[in-house]
Parts: sequence; C-alpha cells; structure tokens
Amino acid sequence: MKLRLFFSTLVAIVIVLLLSAGWGFFWLTSQSPLNLLREMPLTKPSAAIFVPKQASVMTSLLVNPDRLEEFRQLVAKPLNRGQSRAQLNQLEKSLLENASVDLDYRRDIQPWLGDEITLAVISLDYDRNPENNLQPGYLLAVTTKDAEKAREFLQLFYSKQAIAGMANIAFEQYKGVSLIYRRPLGAVAASILGSNSSNIPETLTSAVVGDRFVLFANHPKVLKAAINNVQAANLSLDNDGVYQQTLQTLTEPRIGLSFVNIPALAAWISHQPTLVRDSLQGSETLAVALSLNPQGLLAKTALVGTQPSELSLNPVLEEPVNALKYIPASSALAVAGTDLNQFWERLSTGAERDELLKALLNQYLNRLQSNLKVQLPQDIFSWVQGEYAISQLPRRDKANPDWLFVAEKTDKEAAQESIEYLDNLAKEQGLSVGILPLGEQTMTVWTKLTTSGKRNRLMKLEAEVYGVHAEVGDYEIFSSSVDAMDQALGKRAKSLLNTKNFQEAIAPLPSANDGYLYIDWRQSEAFLKEQLPIVRVLELVAKPLFDHLRSLSLSSYGIDNGIQRSDLFFRLD
Repeated sequence: MKLRLFFSTLVAIVIVLLLSAGWGFFWLTSQSPLNLLREMPLTKPSAAIFVPKQASVMTSLLVNPDRLEEFRQLVAKPLNRGQSRAQLNQLEKSLLENASVDLDYRRDIQPWLGDEITLAVISLDYDRNPENNLQPGYLLAVTTKDAEKAREFLQLFYSKQAIAGMANIAFEQYKGVSLIYRRPLGAVAASILGSNSSNIPETLTSAVVGDRFVLFANHPKVLKAAINNVQAANLSLDNDGVYQQTLQTLTEPRIGLSFVNIPALAAWISHQPTLVRDSLQGSETLAVALSLNPQGLLAKTALVGTQPSELSLNPVLEEPVNALKYIPASSALAVAGTDLNQFWERLSTGAERDELLKALLNQYLNRLQSNLKVQLPQDIFSWVQGEYAISQLPRRDKANPDWLFVAEKTDKEAAQESIEYLDNLAKEQGLSVGILPLGEQTMTVWTKLTTSGKRNRLMKLEAEVYGVHAEVGDYEIFSSSVDAMDQALGKRAKSLLNTKNFQEAIAPLPSANDGYLYIDWRQSEAFLKEQLPIVRVLELVAKPLFDHLRSLSLSSYGIDNGIQRSDLFFRLD
C-alpha cells in the first residue's frame, strides 16, 4: 500500500463529507436532531499530545464521519440519494483498495471509529539518513469508541496480509505500547543479513494506545516518536504556549481544525530541511477552524508571528468601501480595502522577518514593476491612503486578462503629482498620452502607434493601448484597456457590489473588517493556477471541494496582541 495515496484518499473522503454537510446545513438545523452539530462544544484535537511542536501541519476532523454522511443523505433529493451514497462508497472503496486486502468500512472500521480523525506531518526526515534523501513522517491518529474492536481490526488487517504472503508481521513492545507493523519480505531477508531495519521505507505501523486512540504511521520510528511526545509532555504541540494562545482566539464551535507551522510547511512542500525548534515562539503559525454554513464552509483563521506581539489594531471598516461601485459585475477577482500604503508597510515589515515571504513578495513585485516600469511602493502605494479596489476582468485571451485599479484621492495634491509623474513616465517610454471622451467622462490614454501592413498602397496605423486612467469625483481609476474602463464607467456599467453573487459571498464575513478579497473560482481558476503553482497542489489534495466551488471570499478583522484573525468562506454549489 502506498501510504501517501492512503492518506490523500482519506483526506478526500473527509472533504466530501464536509461538503455534504455544508450543502444541507440550513435545512437540517431546523428539521433534524443532527442540529446538535451546530451546538458542538468548543473542542480541540486531543491527538495533539502525539504531535511534536515542530510538526509542519496537523489537520483534525472533530466529528464522527457518519454524522456528516447523514447530513448528505438527509438533504439530498430522494432521486439523488442513491447517487450520493454511490459517490461516497466509491471513495471508501478507493481508500481501502490501497490496503491490498479485503476490507469493508461498514463492517471493519465503522464499529470502532470515534469522533476525531487527526492527520499530521510530524517530521520532515524521520530517519535523518542523508543517503535516502528526506523521508517525511506521517501520523494518523483516530479516537475509538471500542478499543477491543479496534485491536481486532488491526489483527485482522495485518493477518490478512501475512496470509496472502505479502509481508511478514512484526510485534514490538515500546514503552508499554504494543506496536504492530508489516515488514516486506525483502526487508526480512535484509534483517537476517544484519542490515538496519530502521531504513525500511513505507512500513505501515499501528498501535492502540490505552482505550482511546488508534495510531497509524509510515514507519516504526514515526510511531515511537509520537509515543515519546506523550510521555515527555514538553515535547508535544498540545503543551506549546503559542499553540494554546492561538486556539484561545478561535472561540466559535467547529467541526474541524488545522494548525500550520508555516516555515516547516514550506520546507515540506519544497522538500527542504528545516531547523528543529523546541518552541513555536517567534515562528509564523496559522490555525484554521472549520464550521458549517447554509451555503458552504466557513474557515476562521488566527495568524501568529507576522506582526509584533504588542500590536493591536481594530477593524477599520463597517461596510464595503464605495470604491467597489466602480468594479464591474463581471469581475473574476476583486480586492478592496482602505489605506493601501499602511497595508504595504505592514506586509513588507512582516516579510523582513520571514525569508520565505520576502522571497515570494519580491518575486511578484519585481515581475509587476518590470511590466509596468514603475516602482509600486513609491509611485502608487505611497499616496493611496484612502479607499482602494482592484479587479481582474476576463477576456477571450485568458492569458491576458484586463485589470482595474480604483484609488481614493484623500491627499489630492500628492495624488495629482503621482498621476502626472506616471503620464510623464509613459512619454519617456515612447508612448503617446492623449485625452479621449467616454460618454460624459474624459479619460487619459497611453498609446503606441504600430503599423499593420499596407492597404490600398497606404500604410495602416493602429494604436495599441498600454493604459487608461480617469478622474471620477474623489477617485482615480486606472485600467489596462478602454473596454475595461467602459465596463467601470460606461452607460451599461453594473457594479460587483450590487450583484447577488458578491453579496452572498461576503454575507458570512464580519461586517467590521479590513476589506475583502473575492474570487469567482470558475472565471479565475486558469489564471490562478498559472500564477500560483501551489493552487494546483491544493486542488489535487482537495479535488471534491474545488469541483463544487463557486467563489472564495476572505476578510481580516484586526490584530489582537500580534494575532491577526481572518475569515475565509467557500461558497459551494
């Protein structure tokens, strides 16, 4: 069995169950006894006692999967319930097929499975052997409601493999815990010849700990390390001060929780080693609590380590900024807020303390500045201290979408100087700067004349538009094309702010916030995958989520003692 496939398929099943729950949450909360999910106690992952402080990521489902499955069956139309059940059966089958033995979820796992499933990457290199590259250590910890049946399941699982001649089964006592693992037949011969058995790759190892937990790992060393974390409590994530402080800021009931050590996660994704730290103090960490919503899934986040610990800021907005009224309804992506200059300063300050963020930020900033031939922080960000909004507009040429930037001119003199500077910069680059009408408005257009062949013995000239800007009241609007400007200001202009899709996307987010990020997934999917390769990885892991995703909306709402909180809403079909 390929353990990475085993774990990724398990995650896919959990995601499908969460999606199913999200679809029917509103109906069920009024008509089903399962509304107890809405009033779940504020729990935290009990399996965190096995996870070390330096773990890259820990993700927990804090409710029995069967209860989420019941959500899906109850909300599905009668004609669709068979299809719904078949989809879940197929996922269960694909997971258990990788076990290479005859297993059935209903028969073999459901009778003992408890109310928590936790998956963690607890080590980036469990054997520290430079000859076999990095070997990540994966841990799956589940609670059990019947420890005896759980032990029977493990015995059945491993004995079937031994009977099938696939592997030899080994038993080992470690600090009072009985470990059971399979050893490939080639590894058995190697151990007889005196080779180090700890170098056996992909050795599924399991144990029942006490009467509460069933553990699975991809090597005996990984499981032993998890047991060590329990017996030496200062090693475990559960006893880390930053972890406890972060969870205290997430006070809403939840059905799932993730905790991410950002530098360690980046190292895991890039297959690079990272320093082992005995504390999360001073490191960037992210906690995500997942809850159900009538139209999808709501993730509440707490980010620690990117801002000074003494910094506290209240949300600056009580409603969406007026700059959004110039953002077209057809936008595939939109960002809106206030004081872009301050936001940039906070972001760049955080980047100075984080080499990964600094490198990523510089990469995209240099790309933008190279294309625009301007220094964004000095030439634009510095004078945008009021409202702002940025939008991406789809075009037939999907690789080159249009863009809009709306900026409030709170300091009109500084803004005008910067705009005149941009016009002069365009002239220095060989562009023509002219005034054109747009309805009752006028706009400044940066163009370059090009030839496109002869017609009737005359050379045909065309004007290629490089940029457009126009003044509307207290705002200056910049766009990449005349068509984009027409969508913002033309007679048929329709605002994103007034669309049903946008209003439903921001409805679950706090009204007091620092602005919005809105993504129409179906319109912006191709662009995001091209610009951010990590999106492709996330889609592979969470394909059931992305298959039904309509939009993403994100809002942050202040900083409390260095902890920045945000909400992310996944609006689903």
